[in-house]
This record gives sequence, structure tokens and C-alpha cells, in this order.
Amino acid sequence: MPPSRPQATYDDVNLLLRLYDLRREEKLREARAWFVANCRAESFAELMEKFPFGSPENTKYRMVVSYWDMVASFIVSGVLKEDLFFESNREMLICYIRIGKLIPELRETFGDPFAFHNLEEVSKRYINWLNNRAPGSYEAFAKRLA
Repeated sequence: MPPSRPQATYDDVNLLLRLYDLRREEKLREARAWFVANCRAESFAELMEKFPFGSPENTKYRMVVSYWDMVASFIVSGVLKEDLFFESNREMLICYIRIGKLIPELRETFGDPFAFHNLEEVSKRYINWLNNRAPGSYEAFAKRLA
């Protein structure tokens, strides 16, 4: 028998819809499109070489990553039910696929051991959630983005 999951509420749905509205904001929409098409780096040094501080691309990178880290903080804190979120927000995983391997270096570079911990924690839960529902589905998704 599967473990019982907390029931999503109307507040969860309203928050999810508000987060969707924020994603439709013009600057964030532009940043998300750029991120998906262009943000690829194998190291923090490469990321900074391609998208240096002060550049429009760095602004877009920070906008996308901070948005998804903020959303993840709602899940970590229990304000938003993760199952409801996971049903329709796979874009967060695109962000994690693109920067997940850079997180340890980002933390070391900035001396912040908690940088992007919400994004990392929720993404790992999301990966497990996907693979528990359909084994290998996360790997297939990640492969499409490679």
C-alpha cells in the first residue's frame, strides 16, 4: 500500500497558478528561453567566461536560477505540496540539469555552503518521484536535453 500523501489545498493551487503567472512575465520568459537554449557549462569558470558578471546573459542566468531556487524553497518549507508541483513543473529539472554539477564549485567559490540547496534538494526529490512512477524517465528526460 503506497504511503498516504498530504492532500493539496486550494492555497497550493493558487500558489502554483501565481508561480505560473510569474513565469509568464516578459523578462523572466525571455530569460527562461535564453537559459534553455544557451546556458551550458562544464565548470563555474566556463560559466563565467561565457556569461561574465554584468553581462545580460549573466543577468538571465541569475534570474532563472534564483526563480527556481525560490520556488524550491516553498516546497522545502512545506508551503507548497511537492506532488502537486511535480505533476506540471518539469522545467525546474532543466535548470538543475544545467547547473547541478556546478553547485559544489559555486558553493566553494562564494563561500556559501547553502547556495542553491533548495533547488538541489527538491530536484533530487523530483528525480526520485519521476523514477518511482516510471523507472528511467528522468534519465530519458535528461538525455533529451544533452
